Amino acid sequence: MYIIVDDRESVTNSYVGGLVREGVSSIGFSSGEFWDWLQSANESDLAAVDAFLLGDCGARGSLPRAMRKRSAAPIIAMSGQKMLKNTLELFESGVDDVVHVPIHLREILARTAAIARRRVGDLPRPCETRIQVFFNGRDPEIGGRAITLPRRELRILEYMVGNHGKWITKTQIFNAVYGIFEAAFDESVIESHVSKLRKKLRDRLGFDAIVARRYVGYRLEIPAGETLDVPMQDLNEVAILLNRAHAAPAAYPAGN
Repeated sequence: MYIIVDDRESVTNSYVGGLVREGVSSIGFSSGEFWDWLQSANESDLAAVDAFLLGDCGARGSLPRAMRKRSAAPIIAMSGQKMLKNTLELFESGVDDVVHVPIHLREILARTAAIARRRVGDLPRPCETRIQVFFNGRDPEIGGRAITLPRRELRILEYMVGNHGKWITKTQIFNAVYGIFEAAFDESVIESHVSKLRKKLRDRLGFDAIVARRYVGYRLEIPAGETLDVPMQDLNEVAILLNRAHAAPAAYPAGN
């Protein structure tokens, strides 16, 4: 789940709508509302946060340190001022990254994933030799071949890859996929999503990559010995992907 903090309601609504279309749950707060929520949120709610997007709001200089005291999720500041002084001040406040608007949401998703990768190190995990997810809307690769998944199943796969080898509960998956404020759906929908995803992975990999245990939850489990020789994309292919991303329309207007 992404949390957008901006005192302009139209901006938070724009981001929430765009992220939902990308299959990512999100919610927008004004700075005052966010401060109240941050002080009262429990640990399970905070653990469901993928990133904080900090826009134009009061106390922007002090909020990042307050966020960091309660959560390790990436903090990305969104600035409408392309000035070195402003950018340096934002980094000094404690944010992990600064982006200048307008910016496409898929770039923000990719930056969030990059921050998370740097924190856990660059060594590939066992699951990454068989399952590759890109956290930017691109189809994942299972067994060396791309597969198109419904957005809910893709989000579950991304969450499981990020927690490879750990038991995760149905509630944790629900919060990551639907958000902690979702009341229109019941947690039982996760069972159906995971069952369909599990079958698709089994068909591609030849074994059950998702282990289910009653009253415990689910775990993505791929043996370290399960390797696959997948050639890396050459620079031309990477350039094509980057050009396509930059050619897409911006999801966030410059605003005032």
